[in-house]
Amino acid sequence: MEKDYQSLQLPYSRSPDQDLTEPAHHPVIVVGAGPVGLATAIDLAQRGIKVVVLDDDDKLSFGSRAICFAKRTLEIFDRLGVGQPMVDKGISWNVGKVFFQDDLVYRFNLLPEAGHQRPAFINLQQYYVEGYLYERAETLENLSLRWKNKVVGLTQHADHVELTVETPDGSYRLTGDYLVACDGGRSAIRRMMGLESKGVTFRDRFLIADVKMKANFPTERWFWFDPPFHRNQSVLLHREPDDVWRIDFQLGWDADPEEEKKPERVIPRIQALLGKETEFTFEWVSVYTFVCMRMDKFRHGRVIFAGDSAHGVSPFGARGANSGVQDADNLAWKLQFVLDGRAPDTLLDSYGAEREYAADENILNSTRSTDFITPKSEISRVFRDATLQLAKEHPFARRLVNSGRLSVPAVLWDSPLNTPDTDEFAGSMVPGAPSTDAPVRVHGDDSWFLSHIGGGFTGVYFASHGVAPAEVLATLTEGKLGVRAVVVVQPGMSGISYPGIDVIEDSEGLLATRFDARPGTFYLLRPDQHVCARWRSFDPTQVRSAVSRATGNP
Repeated sequence: MEKDYQSLQLPYSRSPDQDLTEPAHHPVIVVGAGPVGLATAIDLAQRGIKVVVLDDDDKLSFGSRAICFAKRTLEIFDRLGVGQPMVDKGISWNVGKVFFQDDLVYRFNLLPEAGHQRPAFINLQQYYVEGYLYERAETLENLSLRWKNKVVGLTQHADHVELTVETPDGSYRLTGDYLVACDGGRSAIRRMMGLESKGVTFRDRFLIADVKMKANFPTERWFWFDPPFHRNQSVLLHREPDDVWRIDFQLGWDADPEEEKKPERVIPRIQALLGKETEFTFEWVSVYTFVCMRMDKFRHGRVIFAGDSAHGVSPFGARGANSGVQDADNLAWKLQFVLDGRAPDTLLDSYGAEREYAADENILNSTRSTDFITPKSEISRVFRDATLQLAKEHPFARRLVNSGRLSVPAVLWDSPLNTPDTDEFAGSMVPGAPSTDAPVRVHGDDSWFLSHIGGGFTGVYFASHGVAPAEVLATLTEGKLGVRAVVVVQPGMSGISYPGIDVIEDSEGLLATRFDARPGTFYLLRPDQHVCARWRSFDPTQVRSAVSRATGNP
C-alpha cells in the first residue's frame, strides 16, 4: 500500500550529541530537508562523507508545490538511487500546447528524438519527491536525519562552523567543517548571517488550484493566453498523479490573496474552464507572486547556500526545484574532494562561480517569461498578441512566444574547471555541458550510457573497430590518471573485454553521434557528469593536466 506522505509524521529522537559536554563534530551539516537538502545529503553519504541533516519540522512539505522535474534532474536522481520510483509514480510528458483566445496556436515537443532513457519532464508532487528521498536517506548509515532540530545560533570560525540547535529536549551545540544551507526562500541561516537576496518582485498574482477529478485531457502542458473562460489573463493546466490536476490562473496585482483562496472565489474559475457539470475536490490552493532574486555570493566561508535559500525564480518554467537539485549535484563531489584532501578548499569557490552563472541564466529566462505572460503596458500587450497570432502560421514567431520556457541545465561555458578544446568538434557536448544519454549494451544486456558513469572522474575512449591500443589500455588500467576508464566499442562488438576497464557497446551508434566521436576520441567527464575536456587522441599528460585543473589543483 502506498504511503500517505502528506500525513507522515517523521520521528524525532534525542541525539547522542545532546549528552556531550563538548560539541560533537561532523564533516558536513545540511540545514533543511527539502528536495535540495536531501539530495545534497544523499550524494555526500554515497561518497562516504558523514553528514547530518537538521530540519525544524517533522513533516514533508504540504501541498503539491514543485511538480515539474526535468530530464537532467531525473538523471541526477537516478545516480542517487531514487529516479525509477519517481518516474514510475510521475506523469511523463514531452508535448505542450499554446492557445490564444479560442485557438490552438501551436504544439511543441521538448524531446522529439528517441534514444533517451528519461522523458523531458515528469509531473510529480513535491511531497512524493521528498518522500522517496527521505526513504533513500534512511538506508544510508553515514547520514543522520534530525527532525524538530531548529538552528537558532551560528558562529563561523576559520576552520569550522558552530551551531546552536533547539529541540523538544532542549538545546545543544555541534560543529562542522562545512554547513550547507538548504532552508528555503526565507532562509534562517541567511538571516542569522546578515545576508540577503536581491532582485525583483513582479506586480502580478497567480492562483494555484490543485484539484482531484476524472478528466480526459491528454498528458500535455496546456497554456492559454486570454482564453474565453478567463479574459485578459492567462491559465496553465498540468496533470499530476492520483487524478490531480494543477491549474494556474493569472489574477492581476490588485487581487486580494486571502480572498482569492476562498472556495467561493476558486470554484467559479475552475467551472468556467471545466464546465459546471465537472465534479472535483480541492487538494491544495495557494496564491503566489512572481519573484526573481538571488544572493550576491553563494559561498560565505564555510557556509554554502543552495536551492531557494540562494536564488528564487517565478514558478513558470520549472526552474526552482530543478536548479536546486543541480546545485546539490555540483556541490557534493567538490565537498568530497576537499574533505578527502584531493582538492584545495578553493575548489568550492567554483561552486559559487558555476551556480551563480546558472542562477543568472534561470532568472533571465524567468524574467522574460514573466514579461511575456504579464505585459506591463498596452504596447507590450499589442506586441505579444500580434506575436501569438503570427505564431499560428509562421514558425519564426513561435520562437518569440514565451509561456514559461522550460528548465534546461546550464552549460558551464566559462568554468575555470574546463579544459578548452584544442581539436575541432561539432555538436553540443562542449566542455561545461552535462553529458547526454544514449542506449548502449553491456555484457549483452540493453542499458543506458549514464547509468555506467559513476560519481568520479570518468574517461571515455571511443575505440577503433572495438580495438583500443595497448598503450592506451595500459595507461587507463594503471589508475595513475585518477579516472575510471570506459571503452566504447561499435555496434555488434559487445563480446570484447579488457581487464579492469568497462566496455560499452554503442548499440545504435547514437553515443558516437551525440559526442561527435570518431575512433581515438577521448572525453573526460566530471563526477557530476559534465564534460570537462575532450581530445581527438588520447594523451595521458593532457588528461592528467585536465584532472588537476578540474579539481582546482595547480
